[in-house]
Amino acid sequence: MVGLGRPQGWRQGRRRISGRRLGLIEKLKGQGLSNVAIAYRLGVTEKAIRKLIGPSRGEGLEQLPLATMASAAVVSEWPSISASSTAVKDAAEPEPIRPVQDSSPDSAMVEARDEDPEPVPMSLDRDASDRSGDRQMAYLGLLDDAAPIFRDGERVGGAGALLAVPFLVNSGLLRIARRLYGGIGPAFYGLRTTLLTLFLMALLRIQRPEQLKERDPAAFGRLLGLDRAPEVKTLRRALSRLAAHHSARELGAELARVRVAQRGRLMGFLYIDGHVRAYHGRRTISRAYVARRHLAMPATTDYWINDRAGDPLLLITAELSASLTKAFPELLRQVRATVGDRQVTIVFDRGGWSPRLFHSMLQQGFDILTYRKGKSRLIPENRFVPRNSRIEGRPITYDLHEQPVRLLKGKLRLRQITRLCEDGHQTQILTSRWDLRDIEVAYRMFERWRQENYFKYMRQEFLLDALVDYRVEPEDPTRTVPNPERRALDKQIRAARTELTQLERQYGAAAADNPEHYRPTMRGFKIAHGKLGQQLRATRDQLRNLLAQRRSLPARVLIRDLGEASLVRLATERKHLTDLIKMLAYQAQSDLLNLLEPHYPRAEQEGRTLLHELLPASGDIHLTDQELQITLTSLSSPHRTRAAHALCTLLDQTATLFPGTRLRLRFAVRPPLLIGLAFPGSPAHRTSASPSAMPSP
Repeated sequence: MVGLGRPQGWRQGRRRISGRRLGLIEKLKGQGLSNVAIAYRLGVTEKAIRKLIGPSRGEGLEQLPLATMASAAVVSEWPSISASSTAVKDAAEPEPIRPVQDSSPDSAMVEARDEDPEPVPMSLDRDASDRSGDRQMAYLGLLDDAAPIFRDGERVGGAGALLAVPFLVNSGLLRIARRLYGGIGPAFYGLRTTLLTLFLMALLRIQRPEQLKERDPAAFGRLLGLDRAPEVKTLRRALSRLAAHHSARELGAELARVRVAQRGRLMGFLYIDGHVRAYHGRRTISRAYVARRHLAMPATTDYWINDRAGDPLLLITAELSASLTKAFPELLRQVRATVGDRQVTIVFDRGGWSPRLFHSMLQQGFDILTYRKGKSRLIPENRFVPRNSRIEGRPITYDLHEQPVRLLKGKLRLRQITRLCEDGHQTQILTSRWDLRDIEVAYRMFERWRQENYFKYMRQEFLLDALVDYRVEPEDPTRTVPNPERRALDKQIRAARTELTQLERQYGAAAADNPEHYRPTMRGFKIAHGKLGQQLRATRDQLRNLLAQRRSLPARVLIRDLGEASLVRLATERKHLTDLIKMLAYQAQSDLLNLLEPHYPRAEQEGRTLLHELLPASGDIHLTDQELQITLTSLSSPHRTRAAHALCTLLDQTATLFPGTRLRLRFAVRPPLLIGLAFPGSPAHRTSASPSAMPSP
């Protein structure tokens, strides 16, 4: 019976990794990737990779080219079936995507697409609701990403989010990610599907992967062209494989360059500010000052660079929890690499105040615009001049005063513009722009609150501060941090000073109330209050010793000198990647808002509220040979429905193909229900009730 039973574990001699994966391992190893990175990408353990390409390179590696050729032969035997009902040519050489040339208000959306279009994957499945064939291919290692296959449906939830797909394609995310990451290994939910899933999640306010448990996977999968959306563990595994490449920073830089090429007119003013994410876990990480809570606590700092319209352009995760002045050299290097040689004015708050930094920035070709820090002489109110103007369609009125100032002992000459507020407060602004009007300088400075509003919006709507990765990384051992022993002494010194102040107050009160006819001399007073005097002298000696002990300790120490209590930092790669996709979702909303503005009078006040209703709206999906038609339900009011209809008309002009297919996206909105005063049985009632009277969607 023991011989007939099946032993535990894998059968001896059975290959644990398929032949196609062996070729991929050899290719990745040739690129210099570590065993851990290769294991992440393939979804296996590091031990399995080490057994194959460890120190001893024997027969197993010699057979890798043969195994690769065999796998390629197997793939060539599979028939190439279209990802939709459209007859598709060879998937290895897709036709270039060419936009429709017509006059659209958004010229960026009708520019030529990438030279390397999104490839159309093969599929063995005919039924869109049953993808067992493609899942079997992915299990065998023969599929890198599932082909989107759509089917007709009515009232598909969240269909309005597909309105942002043209902006995702126009951002270049899929093309850049395909070049940087290549893929995440054989999988049903590949690179394109993972990125598209995260993008739609952000638009539908699914703020973290765990919230996918609250969604119907089949309904969400219909937006992706799949039978069901990926589960939480699948999405987390894909993020881990992408994070193993450590390419999030390069991805963000490439996306920013594409954004600059499309919106170069808005790059003259760049707003830089740091966003502090508080940490409440059990790890010991560096502290940072959280302004909205008015205290220092464990946190990490991300620096955001926004354009003139307030939209995010670049995200830089701080390596150190340093001040803005110390982070500026690296930030300026990233800005210069992104915007090129164009003249840029950097706008920031008082956290970056440093005259030496200003001098360095001017030498590098940057202009500055910031608030003045510190005390300065107030200007008499009769010297302020009222200024009126209209900037970007807004009427602006300020009471301003202008004068030149010199810093660094006269080496740095800047322009100071002071605004007088209604309550008498004076706000002083420094800039190196002498060519702008004073009212425009003040307007650009006060528009920095757009960035603060962006942080608030992202925290509430996109859960920007949420932890995506619970892993930690060791800190730089050469970095200096505040001495923890000195911090403990500071706490004791504060307690000793508080106690000394109370004792001195009691001693002074006793001296003031001393009855001189009983104790006319100081000697008698000291004898009468001998216990209080001893406590006062002991507390003074304790405070003196604590101060001497603190002077003997260095203010900062190296992390490597802390031993086991050394600090760690939160892993940043997965967080950076997900924040980039949320940033793209916000940019897509802003682009949709720009298209809505001519057709919605209150777009500035209620534009994003309209998008909050439009993006999660349900709609009908209809599939033809060449088009994927999305017909959304009417919105809450007729004027909003008309604005959405105009938006759909503009998006149709982009001739965008859904990623991974040859299907052109077509958008429409059902007309609002006509509500009249006709009574039942009247000719007007029969006309409005007849189906032929309703305009076609």
